[in-house]
Amino acid sequence: MSHRGHQPEIEKFLRYIDMRNINTFFALSLALMIVLTSGAALYGQTGDCWGNFRGDSRLKGVTNASMPGNPSMLWNFNAQDAIKAAPVACGGIVVVGTLDGSLFGISSDGTLKWKINTEYSIEAPALIVDGVVYVGNLDGKLYAVDLQTGAIKWTYQTDTMIMGSPAYYSKGNKSVLLVGSYDYYLHGVDPATGKGLWKYETDNFINGSCALYSGMAVFGGCDGYIHMVDALSGKVRASMEISTYVASSAGIDGDHAYVGDYDGFFIAVDLLGEKVSWVFENTQANQPFIGSPAIQGDHIYIGNRDKFVYCLNKKNGNQVWKYKTGGPVDASPVVVGNKVLVASMRGDLFLLDQRSGKLAWTYELGTAVYANPAVVSDRFYVAGDDGRIYCFGK
Repeated sequence: MSHRGHQPEIEKFLRYIDMRNINTFFALSLALMIVLTSGAALYGQTGDCWGNFRGDSRLKGVTNASMPGNPSMLWNFNAQDAIKAAPVACGGIVVVGTLDGSLFGISSDGTLKWKINTEYSIEAPALIVDGVVYVGNLDGKLYAVDLQTGAIKWTYQTDTMIMGSPAYYSKGNKSVLLVGSYDYYLHGVDPATGKGLWKYETDNFINGSCALYSGMAVFGGCDGYIHMVDALSGKVRASMEISTYVASSAGIDGDHAYVGDYDGFFIAVDLLGEKVSWVFENTQANQPFIGSPAIQGDHIYIGNRDKFVYCLNKKNGNQVWKYKTGGPVDASPVVVGNKVLVASMRGDLFLLDQRSGKLAWTYELGTAVYANPAVVSDRFYVAGDDGRIYCFGK
């Protein structure tokens, strides 16, 4: 939640503050601090934990972590098989899966901490919550793994492939993992035991991950719909047809979901009004939007297979700028400070100025990157098609 959403509270603070009453002043100051810091906690992850592949449960792709202006490669780790999943990192451990079905826990110094074999390809990012790693594979099996030791705590079986990262929702004493499968179902799973709690059926494959909005799981799929499902009960709240084929995960800001489709359309969906607010069309190429957007302030950042990264106006979908990367961009951008971190399938990394789109830094990795980096304080981790995890920072 951005600070803009708290504007009434801020205006009330400024309007009613009475400097002659010092007790009132401190009380209101404390209340304002609570409002702002609670909003910041939801806005993006900071410090040493990027446990969700898009930074937070709304999949906004934003971090408040610091980043050097000219990052250097600090180390690389050879996982010995191609990587398509985005890495995640928490507590000094980087977690990523490979196409041979291995799941790695790598220490922040680039040494192996643990490794397990799930036997089937892992193309979905993992999720780290409270010291537990949750990840699915192409056999349709969801694993819960201890972050520190790599010990498997439980497994849950869907009927076929898991291609998206799990999501985690908690309210009161109830918690649920949400994971989509190519069996057409969104599965609600008990994170403590791995027991299935409920299933919600769609009309086609579910590729991406759920974003969370007011206690609801919001997700698209090959059926071309955006679904809103109660996270605890699995009951549908709304189902809106927006496209023919949604391959990516939606990002949520305010009461809107933002998502691209395979036909080259990028769509803003009003979740309260249950309608499409605007559509941006990639008219020159009509190439797919495979990645998810990064959303900050009035702008949305999204890559496309036409080799461009686009900055769009969040209110109306108008193009603000675009930058040609030289290769298709399936990896989702990440906003870091006043820069946008982007990776291309040609094997290049970029830091672009958030406002102008001008190049601030680039690095030729030399291998395709399919998924977004994990960003923590002063460094980021990116996975290559060459089977290596690269650490950049200072």
